[in-house]
Amino acid sequence: MDDESHTYPLIRVQDLKVRYGHREVVHGISFDVQKNEIFAIIGPAQSGKSSILKCLNRTLEFIADAKMSGSVEVNGVDVKKVHNVYELRREIGMVAPLPVGLPLSIFDNVAFAPRASGLRDKHELDALVQRCLEQAALWDEVKDRLNSLGTKLSGGQQQRLTIARALSHQPSILCLDEFSIAIDPVTTMRIEDVLKELKAELTVVLVTNLVQQARRLADRTMFVWNGEVVELGPTDAIFSEQPQSQKTYDYVHGIFG
Repeated sequence: MDDESHTYPLIRVQDLKVRYGHREVVHGISFDVQKNEIFAIIGPAQSGKSSILKCLNRTLEFIADAKMSGSVEVNGVDVKKVHNVYELRREIGMVAPLPVGLPLSIFDNVAFAPRASGLRDKHELDALVQRCLEQAALWDEVKDRLNSLGTKLSGGQQQRLTIARALSHQPSILCLDEFSIAIDPVTTMRIEDVLKELKAELTVVLVTNLVQQARRLADRTMFVWNGEVVELGPTDAIFSEQPQSQKTYDYVHGIFG
């Protein structure tokens, strides 16, 4: 990024629409994400949250009948115009709702992407794997069994391994889609602590159905309902007794959703 990059948002989304076949699920929304913030997207199920997230690194393209329109810019570059989509997805890591471990050792799960990118030096790989596992709060639990299958770990450990694997790309943006949906509250809190620390190094975009998770983590929160932005602002304001919208108040206080 150039010297004036701090004056621009890291992510700028304008008039984003997402359609599956003939059904439009995101209706022309716009928002910005700043560098080194945790930005939460909340809202009821089927409100379009995950679809928004998939547009950031074009993983929406994996869905055959899905189409997006509008503009998604990262560092001032329209992602639709990026020729090397694999580089884009390395820059913008994605963690799915359920852990998806490769049928490889713990070490090889984390080393897979760096090796695919040409990294062969054993000492560099060892250091990178350790750093990513430490960042994911998993190193102390697995450092003595790095050659064990990653798929043999517990659910919470596998989710943290998935985060470590996403971090191995050294992304500038980390997207998490309902990362805590299948793990216990203690592990969820550990991952939340990890995300708070990672904010110093990268930007986190978090989709969550757990409104209190957004309250604990996010610098700013966007409330989406039925594919439209109801309210976007500092998280404290969203969860205050007087948000801008009554619908926001009703949702974050559990009256509906």
